[in-house]
Amino acid sequence: MTETLPIAETSRLIASDLVNGTPVYSNNGEHLGSIRNFMVDKASGRTEYAVLQFGGFLGIGNDYYPIPWEKLGYEPIRGGYVVDITPDQIRSAPRYGEEAPLFDKDYDQTLSDYYRTPPPFI
Repeated sequence: MTETLPIAETSRLIASDLVNGTPVYSNNGEHLGSIRNFMVDKASGRTEYAVLQFGGFLGIGNDYYPIPWEKLGYEPIRGGYVVDITPDQIRSAPRYGEEAPLFDKDYDQTLSDYYRTPPPFI
């Protein structure tokens, strides 16, 4: 018996493993980085943040920038996500290196304040 693999992408949905590595661009087409992963609320199942991998060289020295999920829009023509954030804004944004933050209420508020978005429902 042959096992059928689940569909990884439809016109509306995409499997999480396909999101990792997807390029992210600014509104004017500048490549900002790629999606490292995303953070999902365990209780609601709602995606809260896309973690942008930015900086470094060949994967060394990268920093990770959580961006509120609602800031991203997918553009099929570019094959990636587009955000209304400039490279300079990313460089100044809250970020982390090897050790991820707790993503607690205080950190959520820091991200909300920086990106001017409502904090996640906790």
